[in-house]
Amino acid sequence: MGIVLGANRYGKAECRVVRIVRDGPRHGIRDLNVSTALRGDFTAAHTEGDQSHVLPTDTQKNTAFAYAKQHGVASPEDYAIALGGRLLAATPAAQGATVRVEEYAWDRIPVEGAGHDHAFVRRGGEVRTAEVDVTDAGAEVVSGLRDLVVLKSTGSEFKGFLRDEYTTLADADDRILATSLRATWRHAPGSVPDWDASHDAVRSLLLATFATTYSRALQETLYAMGRAVLEAHPGLVEVSFAAPNRHHLLVDLAPFGLDNPGEVFVAADRPYGLIEATVLREPEDGR
Repeated sequence: MGIVLGANRYGKAECRVVRIVRDGPRHGIRDLNVSTALRGDFTAAHTEGDQSHVLPTDTQKNTAFAYAKQHGVASPEDYAIALGGRLLAATPAAQGATVRVEEYAWDRIPVEGAGHDHAFVRRGGEVRTAEVDVTDAGAEVVSGLRDLVVLKSTGSEFKGFLRDEYTTLADADDRILATSLRATWRHAPGSVPDWDASHDAVRSLLLATFATTYSRALQETLYAMGRAVLEAHPGLVEVSFAAPNRHHLLVDLAPFGLDNPGEVFVAADRPYGLIEATVLREPEDGR
C-alpha cells in the first residue's frame, strides 16, 4: 500500500495590520488581524524539500502590510479579496488563496459633544470577521462577527424537554437568555455589496430579532434570526451560528432572610450549552 500526501495548505497567521487614514485633519483607523493560506500543488515541498514553487509565508505577511497601503482597507472583505487575488497571482502552483480577517472596532473619543478627529477608544468584546476564498473562478465571501454578547432579562422559556433518570433541570417559564454570539453569512457568488453597510444592516437585524422574538429555546431564536436576515437580504445564501448558552442561575438568598423574585443571579461561565445551526435558502426545483 502506497503512502501519498493528502490535503495541505500553508500561510501566515495573525498578522496585526493597523491602517491609519491621514487624508485630512480627521483621521480614520482600521485595525485588522489577518491570516492567509495557499493551497495547490505543493507536493514537492513536502516529499522532496523542494521550495521552488513555495511563496514564503514571510512574503505573504509583507504583502498583507503592503496591500493595506497600496489597495487600502475600505472594508475587511474588499481588502481580503484584493490580498487573496495578489497572493494567487504571485504563486503559479496555487489553486486557491484563503484570507481570514478579524477587525477590532475603535470609536472616536467624545470631546465637547463630538468625536475627536484623531483620538480613539477601543470598543470592547465584539469582533467583525471576514473570510474570503479566491480562485480563478472568483471570490467566495463569508462575512460575520464573533463575541457579540447579548442578553434579554425576560421573554424566554425552556420547558417540555426530554427527561430521563439523570435529568435534574426544572422547567423554566421565565428565564434570562444570554449568549456570546458567533454568526457568519455567505454572500451569493458575484455579489459585491457595500460591505460596511451590509455588515451593519445584518448586525442590526440580528440584534432586533433577538430582542423582539419570544424564545422557547435558543435554537428557535437562532432560526428566527437567520430567517429574518435571509428574507431581508436576497444577496445572502446562508447564515450560520454558534451560540454558547450563558447560564444565569438564581441565587438563594433565603439564608440571609431575603426574597429573590428573579433579581439576583450568578453568571456561570462553564459548563455551557453550545447551540450551532445554519439557516439557508431552500434549493430551487431541479437543483
